[in-house]
Amino acid sequence: MKNSKTLFQDVVAGIHLDEPPEEIRGIVYLLFQSLFGLSKTDITAGKIVSFSEDAAQTLQKMMYRLNKGEPVQYVLGEEYFYGRRFHVNPSVLIPRPETEELVRVVVDFKHNLLLQNKRRPLKMLDIGTGSGCIPITLFHEAGPAEIYATDISTAALAVAVGNADDLGAKITFVEHDILNEKIPISGFDVIVSNPPYVTETEKREMRSNVRDFEPRDALFVTDDDPLIFYRKITAQAKDILKPGGLLAVEINEKFGKDVSQLFLRNGFKEVQIVEDVSAKQRVVKGYK
Repeated sequence: MKNSKTLFQDVVAGIHLDEPPEEIRGIVYLLFQSLFGLSKTDITAGKIVSFSEDAAQTLQKMMYRLNKGEPVQYVLGEEYFYGRRFHVNPSVLIPRPETEELVRVVVDFKHNLLLQNKRRPLKMLDIGTGSGCIPITLFHEAGPAEIYATDISTAALAVAVGNADDLGAKITFVEHDILNEKIPISGFDVIVSNPPYVTETEKREMRSNVRDFEPRDALFVTDDDPLIFYRKITAQAKDILKPGGLLAVEINEKFGKDVSQLFLRNGFKEVQIVEDVSAKQRVVKGYK
């Protein structure tokens, strides 16, 4: 048995990252919540926990991985998105709070349809789904809907399928390369995507736990063609969306105007840039 407050302090002292103390404490809180089911209040109160040899070895392995710079989400194998727990591993990007703005855009679209007494189930597509956090969340927040999700990575799709099963979401997953293949399905009411958009120049400025551990193909684009995915997505979306259908994409805040121009050149109307909670340009949306 161990006093959780003392154990917590020992673990914090054993994490050697170039991060502010509060950041390290936050990481260790996540470890303790996952391993021991302890809240911050429990730890502050020094709640006694069972600390077996297996638990000690697991904790040591986690500390080793953290000290190598691996993101805590991969160490724990999970991250929360829109209030739901998603399994993650290094084959998929870690879901981020700012991507929830993309979901909210679709939820608002569905709400506006309901206000117009348009209650039919929607047909939706997520391009480059990764962990599946976007389509699975849409299934629960903007359903009923017929939802498809694509990714070029077989390993990523395996994670997404597992998350859909765990969270009770009916999604049709398709292995697909948006840069080189036509989308084989049409008649969508909604198309969304969070494609790669970090430039090689920006890569040098990124934190090493993102740059060195998250999948490169899901993050980076070349400096000489940073809009490559948006060009392919908008060009295909105009053909497979229904009239009045919504296209919404997450963006690099530096390219909001450029992506908006792509939408306009492909015939989309009412094109808008949506800011996230940090007042950064985060989503471009438009209607066929």
